[in-house]
Amino acid sequence: MINRRTKILATLGPSTDDPKVLKGILDAGVNVIRINFSHNNEKEHLERIAQVRKYEKENDTFIGVLMDLQGPKIRISSFIDNKVLLSRGDQFTLDAELPKSEGTQTAVGIAYKQLPNDLSAGNTLLLDDGKIILKVLQIDGPKILTEVLQGGTLSNNKGINLRGGGLSASALTEKDKQDIHTAAKADADYVAISFPIHADDIRQTKRLLKEAGSNASVIAKIERAEALQEDVINEIIQESAGIMVARGDLGVEIGDPQLPAQQKRLILLARANDRFVITATQMLESMITSPIPTRAEVFDVANAVLDGTDAVMLSAETAVGAHPVEAVKTMSDVCLEAEKSPTAKVSHHRLHEHFEGIDETIAMSSMYAANHLGAKVVATLTQTGKTALWMSRISSNIAIFAMSDNYKTLKKVTIYRGVYPCYIDKTSADDWNHVNTHVIENLEDKSQVEKGDIVIVTKGMHKDKSGGTNLMKILRVGDGNY
Repeated sequence: MINRRTKILATLGPSTDDPKVLKGILDAGVNVIRINFSHNNEKEHLERIAQVRKYEKENDTFIGVLMDLQGPKIRISSFIDNKVLLSRGDQFTLDAELPKSEGTQTAVGIAYKQLPNDLSAGNTLLLDDGKIILKVLQIDGPKILTEVLQGGTLSNNKGINLRGGGLSASALTEKDKQDIHTAAKADADYVAISFPIHADDIRQTKRLLKEAGSNASVIAKIERAEALQEDVINEIIQESAGIMVARGDLGVEIGDPQLPAQQKRLILLARANDRFVITATQMLESMITSPIPTRAEVFDVANAVLDGTDAVMLSAETAVGAHPVEAVKTMSDVCLEAEKSPTAKVSHHRLHEHFEGIDETIAMSSMYAANHLGAKVVATLTQTGKTALWMSRISSNIAIFAMSDNYKTLKKVTIYRGVYPCYIDKTSADDWNHVNTHVIENLEDKSQVEKGDIVIVTKGMHKDKSGGTNLMKILRVGDGNY
């Protein structure tokens, strides 16, 4: 029986190139795989996706593919000796004209040449995810003169963030535009855009995907301080299929103490706008090297589930970690336990709001009917997955089966909380009115229902009409009167 509602994303990398390991993480419950364009090349990306598609066919299942654009490289360049040790009070210069690999104890080059134009005296720069903190003293042409406020070892190619945000780098680089063509070639289900600062970044990504021949949906990674402004974040959410709470760079820009409240806010905003949300970054970080997580990490994953996130994501834990299969199993177990909490099954979504159309009304009515009747399953016949997404915004412990003969839709719903993709050959029904029988037979074949169970089915009056869901029927398994 299917019982975990929160979805798991796992990043592929060298650790999963072993076919046994890849099979192990997929068997352990990965719903969506993530390909990180910050590493590796097109050939490696396509080979990894091909292995996942092969697993899908062999195991009669659906696994979503998310390809994550790198975004602007706001980084230092490299040092003559690969690293330096900075101490509090040191004077250190970021020099846009210093050649690559010529960094010293007193200065290093920068990959983002416009950085001096974005800064002024008094700004705070955070390097290597906030491990190194620099105060800007003066801008001297291409040179940024700083004082070290927090020292430590600084090595090659570490990232640079501006506390409070405000860097002008475009969210889409030339590399990203080329990688969009790779995503189209890979038939990706989702493409994530890094560092968007306004909805135009999302619109441009969607346009480029369409031009490349891709129907991938766009996920906005929220990792810039500017994106958190009320009007900005609402427009970004509206333009996106979903968002990712990318806590690494976001935490560096706004400060880690602000992250928990912003995570909760972003999850609520996404759900209120009928969008899905992924919580990411360092969720089981210690499991890169350890076979077991810390208790703080267990609490972190569980709290994201209780907040209503659709999915939780593993990054280095599966891409380069020593225990990728154990990390997936751990995350799955924690999600399952958190979902047993009564608070994870209660919802007031859209309870006092106006519905936009008949199909949304059917979706909401079906979920409330299912909860009050004690239905075992809700099955929605869908072409786009929209009805299933609406249903998934209501927290419950009732499985939602998105049934379709559209494979692209079935792959996309893999990321929705509590929604399970299910292929149904609707052409086999001589009469569209008899499709209910095929729904029940399908659920019985999957051991999801048994005699006496209540199943709620939603569909449109006309087969294959997108947005036409206008019927709900309550069925009891075994009655035969479907």
